[in-house]
Amino acid sequence: MTENPRDYLAVAMDVPDLQSACALADALEGAAGWLKVGAELFTAEGPAAIEMARTHAKVFLDIKLHDIPNTVASAVAAATHHGVAMLTVHAAGGIAMLRAAREAAESAAAKTGRARPKLVAVTVLTSFAPDDLKMLGVAESLPEHVARFVDLAQRAGLDGVVASPWEAAAIRAQAGQDFFLVTPGVRRAVDAVGDQTRIATPEVALAAGSSLLVVGRPIVQAPHPAQTAREFVLEIGKALEAK
Repeated sequence: MTENPRDYLAVAMDVPDLQSACALADALEGAAGWLKVGAELFTAEGPAAIEMARTHAKVFLDIKLHDIPNTVASAVAAATHHGVAMLTVHAAGGIAMLRAAREAAESAAAKTGRARPKLVAVTVLTSFAPDDLKMLGVAESLPEHVARFVDLAQRAGLDGVVASPWEAAAIRAQAGQDFFLVTPGVRRAVDAVGDQTRIATPEVALAAGSSLLVVGRPIVQAPHPAQTAREFVLEIGKALEAK
C-alpha cells in the first residue's frame, strides 16, 4: 500500500440520503483516499450512492453480505460491475460462500474489464465485547474466534478481514504482511466512543498492523468534517513515520 496517509483513511458515509452524501463527499474532496458506502446509505439510494462516491475517491461498499453462496455471488458480481474497490462479506457465511464471492468477483472483473474489488471478511463487530460471544453460544474467546475467521478467509482466497484494532497485531502475525486488515473503531483521544467497544487511536491501530482505518461519526458529525479528516490524516502520517 502507498505511504500516502490519505490512503489509510476511509470515511464512513453514514448519512440518510444521496443529497447528504453528496454534500459530505464534496466537503471531504481530497481529504480521504476512501469513502465507505454502508447499509444505511445503500439501502436508501442503491447504486447511485456508489456512482456518486466513485467520482471522489475509492469506494468501499460495506453491506456485509451473508447468504447462500449463489445469492452472495450474484451480489458480488453486481458490485463489481458498479466499480467498487472493496466490499465486505461475513466470514460466518462459511468457506463455500466466501469462495463463491471470490470467484464471482474474478469472473465479473474479467467480463467487464474492471479491476477486481478487494474482498474482506467481517470477523467480530467492533461493538461486541468479549462476553457478547458467550450470549450467542460461542465457547471460544473473542481472539480465538477472530483467528478462526482469519484462517477461513485465507483458505477461501480473500484479500483480508475486518476486525477491531484490538486483534490487529495477532492477525498480522497470523496472516502475514500482505493480508489486508481493515479496522473500524478508530478514535482520537478527544473523540466520543459511541457504541464502539474495542477501539484504538490511529497510532495504536497502525502500529498493530492495520492497513486501512475506518472512521465515521468523529468526522461525519464534526462541525467541519474536512478539517477533522485532515487532522486524522495528520495523525496517520505521524504514525507511519514512527513505524
